[in-house]
Amino acid sequence: MCGILAVLGCSDPSRAKRVRVLELSRRLKHRGPDWSGLHQHGDCFLAHQRLAIVDPASGDQPLFNEDKSVIVTVNGEIYNHEDLRKQLSNHTFRTGSDCDVIAHLYEEYGEDFVDMLDGIFSFVLLDTRDNSYIVARDAIGVTSLYIGWGLDGSVWISSEMKGLNDDCEHFECFPPGHLYSSKDSGFRRWYNPLWYSEAIPSAPYDPLALRHAFEKAVIKRLMTDVPFGVLLSGGLDSSLVASITSRYLATTKAAEQWGSKLHSFCVGLEGSPDLKAGKEVADYLGTVHHEFTFTVQDGIDAIEDVIYHVETYDVTSIRASTPMFLMSRKIKSLGVKWVISGEGSDEIFGGYLYFHKAPNKEEFHQETCRKIKALHQYDCQRANKSTFAWGLEARVPFLDKEFINVAMNIDPENKMIKRDEGRIEKYILRRAFDDEENPYLPKHILYRQKEQFSDGVGYSWIDGLKAHAAKHVTDRMMLNAGNIFPHNTPNTKEAYYYRMIFERFFPQNSARLTVPGGPTVACSTAKAVEWDAAWSNNLDPSGRAALGVHDSAYENQNKVNKPVEFEKIIPLEATPVELAIQV
Repeated sequence: MCGILAVLGCSDPSRAKRVRVLELSRRLKHRGPDWSGLHQHGDCFLAHQRLAIVDPASGDQPLFNEDKSVIVTVNGEIYNHEDLRKQLSNHTFRTGSDCDVIAHLYEEYGEDFVDMLDGIFSFVLLDTRDNSYIVARDAIGVTSLYIGWGLDGSVWISSEMKGLNDDCEHFECFPPGHLYSSKDSGFRRWYNPLWYSEAIPSAPYDPLALRHAFEKAVIKRLMTDVPFGVLLSGGLDSSLVASITSRYLATTKAAEQWGSKLHSFCVGLEGSPDLKAGKEVADYLGTVHHEFTFTVQDGIDAIEDVIYHVETYDVTSIRASTPMFLMSRKIKSLGVKWVISGEGSDEIFGGYLYFHKAPNKEEFHQETCRKIKALHQYDCQRANKSTFAWGLEARVPFLDKEFINVAMNIDPENKMIKRDEGRIEKYILRRAFDDEENPYLPKHILYRQKEQFSDGVGYSWIDGLKAHAAKHVTDRMMLNAGNIFPHNTPNTKEAYYYRMIFERFFPQNSARLTVPGGPTVACSTAKAVEWDAAWSNNLDPSGRAALGVHDSAYENQNKVNKPVEFEKIIPLEATPVELAIQV
C-alpha cells in the first residue's frame, strides 16, 4: 500500500500548482518511501508515494490502461488480481502490480466494477476522454482516505488529512464502502451487505464453516514479493492469525521466496501480560519471535508524533496507537515491509468486555453492526496510520468481506456471553478453532480473557498517561473546557491534553469534526452505555472500566499493576472440531 494525493478540477494548472502538489505529496512520503510519482492532465493532478510490496520492480504509479487514457493512483492490495486478469484476457497490462487491474476493469464495466475487487483500497481514477473521475474506498475503511473542496471548485483526495488540510475550505473523512463520481458530484454506497441494515440474522452456527472462512481470509493475504511477519500479542485474535499463517505458509508462493519460517512481533512494558502470552504462543508455534519493550516515558515522548501521524484526539486510539507506533519502527528496521494483524474480531463477535451486559441478542447484534461501521474512525485508522508512519503495512484478515458475511450472518444468540454456561466473549470463534487432534493454540490461550491492546501492553501504561496529563492540565483548565473546545468537549485531563496537541497540528474546524466523540465504556458506542446504569459514572475506554467483568477492573484497584490471569472458564458444552480443513 501507499499514499495518494489528487487535485481534481483546479483553476490553476500552472507550474506553481504542480510544485505545490509535490510539496503536499511529500507530507505522505512516510507511507511510501520506495518511489514517488505525479501525473498531470490539464487541471487534474494525481500523485503517489509508493510502498513496493507486489512487483516492486515495475509497479510504480500512477498506473494506466493501454493507451494511457485512463489514469489511476491507488493505495491498496487486490488479493484476487490474478483471477481478474484472467477475466481481462483481451487487455494488455503494463506491470505485475495487483492494482493494475483497476483501470482495465473500468474500461470493461464502467463505474460498477468496484465490488469485484477483493481487497483493501483507496483510489482515484481519471478518464481523460471526458475528464471525468471516480474515487472509491474499501468496504470497511481499512485504508485511510479524506476528501476536501477548494474555494476554486476543486476536489482534493488524500490518504491522510495532512495532505489537504491547509489547502481546502472544507474536508472530511471519505466514507468507507462508497464511491464518489464527478458525473453526479456525490457519493453512493457500493458496499451493500445484508448485515448493514442491522436486521437480525438467523443462520445456524457452523464452526467448520467459520473456521474455513477465516483460514481462507488469512491465506489470501500472504500475497507478497517482500519480507513480512505477524503481530502477536498472545491474545486470541493475533494468536489465531499467527497459528493459521504458520500452518499454511509453507504451501504459498511467499514461502518459495522468503522461506517457511514465520517472524512474529510483540510489544509491551517490561513484564506485561502481552509479552508473557506472546512468547508462549510463539514458542508453541515455533516462530522467530521478536519482543520489543518500552517504558512509560518512551511512550509519553512519542505522543506528539503519534497524534500527528494518526490524526486523532480520541483517547483510546492514542493509547493503543503509541505502542504500535513504537513497535512498527522496530519492525521496519529489521527489513520487514508488512505484517498481519488481528483488528476487527472484537467488533464482529462482540469481544469487548462490555458485551457481557448486552440485554438480548437483538441489541448485541445491532451493537456489532454499529462497531463495524465505525471501525474506520478507530481501530482501522490506528492500525493503518501508526504502522504507515514508518512505511509498514498492516493487513487485517478479520475484515475480509467474505469472512464478515459468514460471521455476521450467524444468529447472534450464539454470540451472546453466558458465563454461567461457560460461554465467554468470542465463544463461537474460540470453539471453531478448538481442535483436540490438531490444536491451533494452547487451551488457556484459546480461552484467554479479552485484553484491549492499550491494556495488554501493561496496565501502568494507561495509568502513566493519566498521571502525565494531570501535570499539564489544571483543574481551572478543565472548568473552561466547554468554552475552549465546544465540539467533543474533553471530560478528562488526558483527553484535554491530547486535544491541545491535535489542535496545534490541525487547527481547522473540519479537522476536529473528523474525530468521533460521545460517551464510551470499554470501547462501547454511546448507545451501549445504556446497558448498565453504573457505567455512566465510570466512562473510560479501557477494558478495566467494564466493572464486574474484567479480572483487573478499576473496582479492584489493588490488582491494577498485576498481570491478568488467563481466563479459567472452559466452555462446558464445547465439542472439539475434529475435521481438518482442506484448503
